[in-house]
Amino acid sequence: MGSTLTLRLPKSLHNSLKQQAKADGVSINQFLVTAAAEKLSALMTHDYLEREAEKGSREDFLRVLKNVPHVEPESYDKL
Repeated sequence: MGSTLTLRLPKSLHNSLKQQAKADGVSINQFLVTAAAEKLSALMTHDYLEREAEKGSREDFLRVLKNVPHVEPESYDKL
């Protein structure tokens, strides 16, 4: 099992959480666990992408871009 965490929420936020959890067919606990997991995932992805971006260089990007052939987009891909 997991850890227990006690939170003090404003009544309006608690009511909104309760309504949304009910609409989603889950408990408030499950709703908050999922919300926390989604937020952590977004933060970790951001950090990962920043680390990866630091490894690259504009020169490498431009070198690779020069090798991309210039072709007209497919008709379904035009704006």
